[in-house]
Amino acid sequence: MTSLNTDPATGAGIAATPRSLYRTLALAEMVTWTLLILGMVLKYALKVGDGPVQVAGMVHGVVFVSYAVTAALVGVNQHWPPGRIAGAVATAVVPYATYPFDRWLERRGHLEGGWRRERTDDPRDSSWASGVLRALLAHPVALAAGLAVAVAAIVAVLLFLGPPSQWGR
Repeated sequence: MTSLNTDPATGAGIAATPRSLYRTLALAEMVTWTLLILGMVLKYALKVGDGPVQVAGMVHGVVFVSYAVTAALVGVNQHWPPGRIAGAVATAVVPYATYPFDRWLERRGHLEGGWRRERTDDPRDSSWASGVLRALLAHPVALAAGLAVAVAAIVAVLLFLGPPSQWGR
């Protein structure tokens, strides 16, 4: 099976493995939680104004959405059931929960293997989601650009909607 991290024509490395991509975003999510918490301490305890929370909040929001998109992408690639994908996304809501979940996935082998660019005999490779994923993985640069646009669009919509506490108003 060819993986996204190896170009089938040249054998050159071209992208991260599902494990490394997921782990990078899980750790980034924890770092941005720290920045957001520090921003809140600066705002509320040290009374330095809204700036630190606005900056850290934006960074955290972008990383949160990126983590959620990555969890979905990796989850489809790894044939996770929908509940596991939802669980991965839910861990980003709780400060520092992405890393223990990452370790749990690792211990159970749920991050093993490369990108699934080719259909196998595994019946799960027959799903429409796996087919779409394989088509996207055939064009990794376009996939990365599309994911960046999707993250930007989601963040823009969330910024337009405002804080969740104001959604029902």
